[in-house]
Amino acid sequence: MSDWPEGETPHAGPPPRGLWWLADQIAGVLGLIGLGAALVQVIGRYLAPAHAISWAEEAIVYLVIWAVMIEAAHLVARDGHVRPDVVLRLLPARWARLFEILNTLAALAFSAGLVFYGTSIVETAWLLDERSSTDLQFPMWIYDLALPVGGALMGLGFLRRLYWLIRHPERLALLAQKQTAQQRAE
Repeated sequence: MSDWPEGETPHAGPPPRGLWWLADQIAGVLGLIGLGAALVQVIGRYLAPAHAISWAEEAIVYLVIWAVMIEAAHLVARDGHVRPDVVLRLLPARWARLFEILNTLAALAFSAGLVFYGTSIVETAWLLDERSSTDLQFPMWIYDLALPVGGALMGLGFLRRLYWLIRHPERLALLAQKQTAQQRAE
C-alpha cells in the first residue's frame, strides 16, 4: 500500500470514479459468483453427493483470476502498487522522483509483457479451441484473456502515473517532505 498521507497520492488526483466503481462492482460480482459456486459444491457434496457439481473448483479459479487482474489495475490507479518505499524515504526528493520514474517504467514494461504474451496465449487457445478438461469444457481463451486485459488496465494506470511524475515534480517533493515531517513527529 501507499505510504502517502491519506488523500495525497503522488499521481494526478483520484482515479476516475465511474470506471473504478464499475471495476469494483465487476470484481465483487465475480467473487460472489465464485463464493456461490463453492457453497453449492460443498452443500452438494454432503447432502447429495451424486448430484454435486464437478466443475466448481475450476470455475472458482477462473472467477478469482479475473477479479484479481481487475483489482490489480485498480491498485495501480490508487497508487497501491509495489515499489521500494523504504529506499524512497531515504533519498533526497530529486533522486526519489528519479527512482519513482524508473519503477514506473519497469512496471510499464511488465504490463506491456502481460499484454504481449497474454495476447499470444489467448490467440493460441483460440486457434486450438482449447477447453478445460472437466465437464464444464470451458473455453480457455476466455480465462487467458484476463492477462492482456489486466495488463492493459494496469498499463493505463502506470502511463497516467508516469505523465504525472514528469509534469509535476514539485508536488512529489512536497509530499515527500510532508511525509518525512509526519514520521519524525511520530
